[in-house]
Amino acid sequence: MKLVVFILNREELLEQVLEAFVESGVPGATVLESAGMGRMLTSEVPLFADLQDSMKGIKPANRVIFSLVSGEGPVRRLEKLLGKACGDLSVPGNGLLFTVPVDYARGLRPEEVEA
Repeated sequence: MKLVVFILNREELLEQVLEAFVESGVPGATVLESAGMGRMLTSEVPLFADLQDSMKGIKPANRVIFSLVSGEGPVRRLEKLLGKACGDLSVPGNGLLFTVPVDYARGLRPEEVEA
């Protein structure tokens, strides 16, 4: 089992991203509002206020979407669909996708549990 995490930098693409999760076979996901460290430093810490000029064009907020999946299949399908929705993920700013191995999980629906 894997934890799939996608950081979406362009909030206007959230609907397309969630559609990609569903279409790839991901059974459910959690969406959190978030802000990057650079944004927090420039807006919340006066010492770093001079960095604001270098942050032009960076969105003030983003979304983190995560879900548990079984196997590599859903991850590969999701990667392809996210690329269509957000653009090439190898380009910085289009989004960040990664997985983390999960060796223990409880509270899942039976169809989400690896056979």
